[in-house]
Amino acid sequence: MAETGGDAFVPAADRINPDASLWHWLAYDLRRYRLARGESATKVAGIMGCSRAHVSNFEAMNRRPSEKNLKPLDGAWRTNGHFVRIFTFARRDHNPNWYVEHLHYEARAHTVRIFEPLKVPGLLQTEDYARVAISTEGNADVDQAVAERMARQAIMNKNPPPRMSVLLDECVIDRPVGGREIMRAQLARLLEISRLPNVTIRVAPRSIGFHLGLAGAFKLMGCDPEGDVGLHGGVRGRQADLGQR
Repeated sequence: MAETGGDAFVPAADRINPDASLWHWLAYDLRRYRLARGESATKVAGIMGCSRAHVSNFEAMNRRPSEKNLKPLDGAWRTNGHFVRIFTFARRDHNPNWYVEHLHYEARAHTVRIFEPLKVPGLLQTEDYARVAISTEGNADVDQAVAERMARQAIMNKNPPPRMSVLLDECVIDRPVGGREIMRAQLARLLEISRLPNVTIRVAPRSIGFHLGLAGAFKLMGCDPEGDVGLHGGVRGRQADLGQR
């Protein structure tokens, strides 16, 4: 089957279900509107200010468009803000599968940037520190949760490993989680990791006072082809695409 305008049909688009989520609906309508207008992906790329490959990936949900891509499309197609509206609500929507998706992006990331105001990030925790932290989170199976957290750290052994930049609030290294021995081992682990050529660990001193990072932990994972995918930490967790570079 061929698309209008001679562009190759995107088989992955067949798996898009507009009833599954707002992101699915956005991808579905991008393709549906384009085909209804008889326009090629190449022509739409010119409107959206991106490449034809990006348009194909938008329609297949392999990549998410930005508001900058969608606003001119609404204008050109006179959709009264239809695509920007879906995009806006999709960005706000809580994703119940956020943790599974987060692990998917984390495992593939070529860059990881983390700010943590309360505890050592999971990728840098020792097993003992992780056990103490996880035991306070209400997990039904602490042993399994600890094993899963330790398994995530395998990304540090990838070839090439991800470039990692970590910023910790000073209270993270001052708080004696699990007692002195566990915390001493955790600090030694941080020092060990900080010596890796692909890792930078910095500490924001208490003397700087209040700063925006105290609103919560966040992580940016650089992935291809999605671009930067962000995770803002909280009790429930929220994941949002923060745009492509």
